[in-house]
Amino acid sequence: MDRELLNYTQNRELSWLRFDQRVLEEARDKSVPLLERMKFVAIFTSNLDEFFMIRVGSLYDMVQTDDRHRDSRSGMTPQEQLDAIYAAVAPLYKERDKTYAGIKKELSPYGVCGLDFKELEADEKKYVKKCFKEQILPVLSPQIVDSSHPFPHLMNKDIYVTANLKHINSRKNKDDKEQILGIVPVPTYVSDILMLPGHDIRYIRMEKVIMEYLDLVFDQYEVSDPNYICVTRNADVSPDDEALEVTDDFRKLMQSTLHKRRRMAVVRLETAEKLTPEMQEYFCKKFKITPEQIFRTKMPMKLDYMFSIAGNLPESMKKALVYEPFSPQKSAHVQDGNMLKQVKKNDILLFYPYESMDPFLKLIKDAAADPNVMTIKITIYRLAKKARLVEYLCAAAENGKEVTALIELRARFDEQNNIDWSERLEEAGCRVIYGFDGYKVHSKICLITYRNRNDIQYITQVGTGNYNEKTAAMYTDLSLMTADPRIGQDAAEFFKNMSIGNLQGSYQYLIVSPVSLKSRILQMMDEEIAKGSEGRIIMKMNSVTDVDFIKKVSEASCAGVRVDLIVRGICCILPGVPGFTENVRVMSVVGRYLEHPRIFSFGTGKEQKIYIGSADMMTRNTEKRVEVACPVLDGQIRRQINHDLKIMLSDNVKARIMQKDGTYMKRTGGIKAVDSQAVFMEEAQHGSREEDQRGRGLLAFFLSLRHRKK
Repeated sequence: MDRELLNYTQNRELSWLRFDQRVLEEARDKSVPLLERMKFVAIFTSNLDEFFMIRVGSLYDMVQTDDRHRDSRSGMTPQEQLDAIYAAVAPLYKERDKTYAGIKKELSPYGVCGLDFKELEADEKKYVKKCFKEQILPVLSPQIVDSSHPFPHLMNKDIYVTANLKHINSRKNKDDKEQILGIVPVPTYVSDILMLPGHDIRYIRMEKVIMEYLDLVFDQYEVSDPNYICVTRNADVSPDDEALEVTDDFRKLMQSTLHKRRRMAVVRLETAEKLTPEMQEYFCKKFKITPEQIFRTKMPMKLDYMFSIAGNLPESMKKALVYEPFSPQKSAHVQDGNMLKQVKKNDILLFYPYESMDPFLKLIKDAAADPNVMTIKITIYRLAKKARLVEYLCAAAENGKEVTALIELRARFDEQNNIDWSERLEEAGCRVIYGFDGYKVHSKICLITYRNRNDIQYITQVGTGNYNEKTAAMYTDLSLMTADPRIGQDAAEFFKNMSIGNLQGSYQYLIVSPVSLKSRILQMMDEEIAKGSEGRIIMKMNSVTDVDFIKKVSEASCAGVRVDLIVRGICCILPGVPGFTENVRVMSVVGRYLEHPRIFSFGTGKEQKIYIGSADMMTRNTEKRVEVACPVLDGQIRRQINHDLKIMLSDNVKARIMQKDGTYMKRTGGIKAVDSQAVFMEEAQHGSREEDQRGRGLLAFFLSLRHRKK
């Protein structure tokens, strides 16, 4: 183990928990509208669920198989990491409960009331009881657990109402001392909440309704200790580890994987009420967990319904409770008309969600109808449930174009959706191919090949985010469309290599993992290191865990290179550590939209190299995935990206700066408050980042720099 590395690195799991804590901070920000704050509580909760399913699940497996392995960035064993996670999560639960209770109280004067049964009016109680008897009770599937009835399998993240039961006549029969547990699954096919009649938004959660009327469910028993619980299961099923034979149908393998995920080990138990010592011991034994894996929560275990409540608000309330509506704008660099012709003339960069995804979709639609277009090739990682992109690809195939879609069926939690889309594309005549054993295809690249008289020419699109029309309105991402033949030739070579299973291909301009991406990034960092204090590195990513990259960042810092890392989530490098990372600054922006672009900038002026792509600096991305990063060669777009980076670096509203101990502090100060996401929204609405907007953004940046020097 590299002991020196431990001086300026931290554990990735604890770093991730600090990211989720930053999400929770947004829920406490008084400048954020109330229902949006509640959404941040929901996002925090969803994030934490996935963290337990994937990261804790993975560590749980490691404890069983390689318990002496030590994490290279913290020196901790898997069990030590789990212990640290459980200790770090416990106060987050209390913080979340307190935050939820505060927001709930503030929402009440607006008539948005999530109620306990005791808070209902008399007529509301009658209404709820009537609904329960007529609509809910008939569809319940209660179970008992005793010597004759085994403990059932509890599904991952489903809610179950529980209670201790005794036969009503057990007082007369003193020998009847058998403990009976009653379990009622909260049906997933009924609403999470029961809306109450009236003009206000008053509701009660379904699990509370069922818990209130357990005596009607178990009418032969005395009911005591009512509660509701939820288990989280290990979901880290990786088909990369499965033996694949050439004859296997990959879709069938993925179906098997999804089935297996439903039955894996419990890594967390959540309870609404405090468990008695007897029940705690009982559940620990049944689920093979320790008391440290049991978390009590005073708020809902699921908050998804908050998004539908926010969407169905009366117009009179929306202004006070949710963000002012913003629709992705038409890019100022895009005109009405044929997109193929426009991209042939000029490279176009779209910045989601400030600018609309429509021009890219229009490009595919136009290509599907153009008689000169011969092929369309694309890599697909995640798609929306409703995808115009698929419609246009299918139309292209039906129009006689050769359409190739490389679909990654192992996009975690989107496997079934991708299986469905792959079948739809095949039915339309598209050629569908899949990823590689041991290597996920995570790249976002599309190639249109067309005939121009006797020449074969290309239009290439490379993005930082998925071809997902839903997330393109919620995630910040970049999408570059170019007719540059140098990029097109590389893209053609890339798709040829993907079709024949060649991961070792070489490219002149694109940098592609697992072969060249990391080595080329490190090489460009070496070029900046050679410049000493004149060197400059700015990189924007979602996560940083790769040890080789982290060491190179430290080397750059020691050489005097100024390094800015804009990292939304996990960041295992600690900035400002004397002798190691003194010239490194790490910032994280958490705001209205999920920050998602990957931008790599090396140097300044004419020698500056800028790449955008799909990869984070994580070992899984650089060594175990197929990722593509593309150089930005167009001068106007290079200026555009530099402008965007400067605005991001000047953010003093939503930015947090990492301290050398791994904690984050909100960046304050500056003559003017700069919320980078708000700036980009304003620019998109007023000309989509024209020169006057760019100048205004630069002014804010330089003012913030002056404040930093002070």
